Amino acid sequence: MRLWDRMKAPQLELLDAPPSPDPSPGPAEASTGPDLPTIESLGTEPRPQGEALLVPLAALFEDPANPRTEFPETELDELADDIRRHGILQPIVVHPADASGRFRIHFGAKRFRAAARAGLAQVPVTIRSAAADPYAQVAENQKRHGLSPLDLARFIRSRVDLGETNAAIAGRLGIDLTTVAHHLALLELPPPLETALKSGRCVSPRTLYELRKVHQKRPDAVAELLQGDKPITRDAAAALLRPVRRQRSAGRAAALAPKVAKKAGSPGMLAVRAELLCTQLETACSRLRSAGFDEVPADRLAMLRNRVRAVKALLDP
Repeated sequence: MRLWDRMKAPQLELLDAPPSPDPSPGPAEASTGPDLPTIESLGTEPRPQGEALLVPLAALFEDPANPRTEFPETELDELADDIRRHGILQPIVVHPADASGRFRIHFGAKRFRAAARAGLAQVPVTIRSAAADPYAQVAENQKRHGLSPLDLARFIRSRVDLGETNAAIAGRLGIDLTTVAHHLALLELPPPLETALKSGRCVSPRTLYELRKVHQKRPDAVAELLQGDKPITRDAAAALLRPVRRQRSAGRAAALAPKVAKKAGSPGMLAVRAELLCTQLETACSRLRSAGFDEVPADRLAMLRNRVRAVKALLDP
């Protein structure tokens, strides 16, 4: 049985690992794989690509460009506790050692931190020489434990700053353009909403995006909503947004009214309106004829005929 076949949840398959004995639960050091080679045992031999080996924890360092920057304490504690019981179930993926003999982590910064918290001296790693792909790092983090909204927002901003379009970023991440816009807005939140995000009271990018729009028009209403410590729901944000939308719609209608009135008074629009009225008149006269003229007073019928002749005269050249 492979050491990392004992994972409790599906994870991103990165590299194949060599078989190793099935360790029994016990101390973390015993479950990191006694048959794995170490750097010392390799001596001057080339370090294997894609094969697992044990390296000192001190020989690893985190990638400064890792999109994950938030590591909640409770999650690290839970993972460290799991590592103490079962060890690291999937090796950390690292780049080849640098000139000082240290390995930069490509996948597994969270496991690295939890291993240190669990007191491990050595950890299993696999070495890959492929160039770092920031989108692959995002995908790996999302499959294991989703990036925080702020981490994903910072990553999107970094790609925008490199000249990538929102559409290209959305395509690479497998999200829509609206989601990209919602995340970018997280980096420009007013202080009260930024506090709500960082405290965990509201972590929905869409809800925060809508509250940001409300704050521009009704900051007092948003401040009132943020009072207390209850979670901020999307329904609560929508209730605040409705008056803003009504005000916006009324403003648009007022702005368009002169244009609509002007257009309605143009010769073309008047001709269209006259044609519609003639269609209605024709339909009414047809129904009147079908019903019979006997029940219509003669003077009223004569007046109607005169009006129709007068209208026709208005259209004569």
